[in-house]
Amino acid sequence: MLISNIEVIPGKRITKHLGMVQGNTVRAKHAGRDIMAGLKNIFGGELKGYTELLTEAREEAVSRMVQQAEAVGANAVINVRFSTSSVAAGAAELFAYGTAVFME
Repeated sequence: MLISNIEVIPGKRITKHLGMVQGNTVRAKHAGRDIMAGLKNIFGGELKGYTELLTEAREEAVSRMVQQAEAVGANAVINVRFSTSSVAAGAAELFAYGTAVFME
């Protein structure tokens, strides 16, 4: 599966447009990560626990988007975008979406 954040893939030709596909995940903060984040707020530095959490969430959202694209017969997803939003206290959604296409 080819995945691109641009509207075309150089050297490939879109032969079929299959519509929008999406994937999402909602993740909650971990108490241990919150404690470390509180310390980092005092002393400064990267919040590695949150970085890992968001990386895992992005990977899960993309995986679900790819599964949806495969289900409609796509071999590529173009114009991929990410969005995040808070859904509850301490929980956030990461949403990935793009256009499923078949390319030659």
